[in-house]
Amino acid sequence: MLWGIADGLWAAPGLVARTLADLPSAARRVPEALLDLGVSALLLGFRRPAATLCLILLVTGGSIAAAAAAPIFRDLEGTASRGPRPQSAPKPAPNRDLARRPAPPAPPEVAIQLAALDPGFPRAVGIAVMDVQTGWIASVQGDRSFPQQSVSKLWVALTVMEAVDAGRLSLDQPVTLTDADRSVFNQPITHLIENGVYQTSVGDLVHRALIQSDNAANDKLMALAGGPAAVQAFLASRGMSGIRLAEDERRLQSRIAGLVWSPELSTYGAFEAARARLDPEARAASLAVYVENPYDGATPAGVVRALAALQRGELLSAASTRFVLDTLARTTTGPTRLRGGLAPGWHAAHKTGTGQDFRGETFGLNDVGLVTAPDGRTYAVAVFAPQVPKGSPYRLQVFQKVSSAIVEHWRGGQAPALDSASASRAD
Repeated sequence: MLWGIADGLWAAPGLVARTLADLPSAARRVPEALLDLGVSALLLGFRRPAATLCLILLVTGGSIAAAAAAPIFRDLEGTASRGPRPQSAPKPAPNRDLARRPAPPAPPEVAIQLAALDPGFPRAVGIAVMDVQTGWIASVQGDRSFPQQSVSKLWVALTVMEAVDAGRLSLDQPVTLTDADRSVFNQPITHLIENGVYQTSVGDLVHRALIQSDNAANDKLMALAGGPAAVQAFLASRGMSGIRLAEDERRLQSRIAGLVWSPELSTYGAFEAARARLDPEARAASLAVYVENPYDGATPAGVVRALAALQRGELLSAASTRFVLDTLARTTTGPTRLRGGLAPGWHAAHKTGTGQDFRGETFGLNDVGLVTAPDGRTYAVAVFAPQVPKGSPYRLQVFQKVSSAIVEHWRGGQAPALDSASASRAD
């Protein structure tokens, strides 16, 4: 019996051809009622062709022929109905929360160094460092929510890449930007809009949003992803608690300033002019409300957990993970923040965030990312400074000293030399 089935499997293609050729004569031998049943099954076969062909073979060629041909028809049916498969991405467990994972305590010397980095800014700085391999976290104000500013572009990009993994978007998918897509502040892509139109792609928008921190590119990506709710849903699906997303850049920045976004503000200089007409005290009050309870708030500990999960490949497919990390490694903003405290041989993949200036202070000066030692050991790091005097000598040093503390820990207690000139460079 087994040998007969095996022979049937090897002979399946020829058997199928012969059976189909014999269908007319075979049909004449089938009772009328059974023929009616076969015709009905054939009509249903437009929906399930594999099952129908197997039924025909069963009637005309016997059970061995049907069993032998079934895998062939099933594979053909599956290929035709599925089409190209999207890349597989990690499947998140229900209600998984990265914050619930057990982790060893942080090295005491790292925690002590971070606690001693108080720069004396008007508001406390939030810091978190995580060893991606072991999972320990050292932090200062690690569970407090801080304004993200453009750090939030990272979560928008991850949501878009999850859609790429699922086949809902593709990196080479064409995208048209128009004058209606103009945002506020830094948006170099809008200089390419000529005669009201600029043709680009999803992949190009991701590059611009992460590398150049382009607000218009980010806003378009958020719309393609499904809006702030879609980004928040993605964060929740991967257990990235402690991170909140409010609105796109143009609406967020308008709200922070005390304005309500309208299309008229997209004209060059219109937003700044409207903001300048606001009562200074009203604007100060709006900024204070934002910093105290940021609409785009994130905790440093939540951010480093998310970054570590990204590095470990737990958020996206392998190809999308590499695409995001390679893009973050090309970031051009904030070259002297976290990067400024790293020693030769170290590498950083990071995303900065910079808020609005008012009365000589910056409301939101941030940098988060993954820093990798020469031996490949990687640390996730987040530094959030919610209110920073523009003339403070510690404006950049607080970022650099956090990086330096990581290098010192990796070296076993030997601190790298900091470039003092970098503290006064553009941030």
